[in-house]
Amino acid sequence: MFVLDKDKNRIKKIKSCTFSELKFKEREHLQEWLENTPEAFGEELLFIQKEFDGFDDGEYVEIGG
Repeated sequence: MFVLDKDKNRIKKIKSCTFSELKFKEREHLQEWLENTPEAFGEELLFIQKEFDGFDDGEYVEIGG
């Protein structure tokens, strides 16, 4: 992956890493990012379900819509 430096008209390779290396989690991070920016998928989508994990005992439930 590369990042563009528009002022210098150059691209620079950036270090790749995994979500787990960055301590990102699917429900806590990835699902929230995609729900808030669905255009990241490249097409129009309708979300019909979301997981809820706010229980004290660590359980979660999927909420369908």
